[in-house]
Amino acid sequence: MKLDDDIHNYYEQLVLERVTDLGLNKTKSADYLADLCCLALNQVPPRYIRYEVDMAFYLPQSERQQMEMNVEYAIDKAIKYLDQPKTQKE
Repeated sequence: MKLDDDIHNYYEQLVLERVTDLGLNKTKSADYLADLCCLALNQVPPRYIRYEVDMAFYLPQSERQQMEMNVEYAIDKAIKYLDQPKTQKE
């Protein structure tokens, strides 16, 4: 059995949207952004979907807002970790 190529974690899109909203894609390196996304995504539960339209029609607004808040918190936490001096990370 092979998983369909269309299956993905909905939080990935929310994380990318937040990164863009903060302008980090213009000010940070690709390595920084990759680490940031990994750290943030590991803090939120996966939400697998096949089609974006499924989330648009079947996700209550309150749940969407909670997911966005979860992403904001996860990204803020990841930024704080990545931006601290190396000696504090060890």
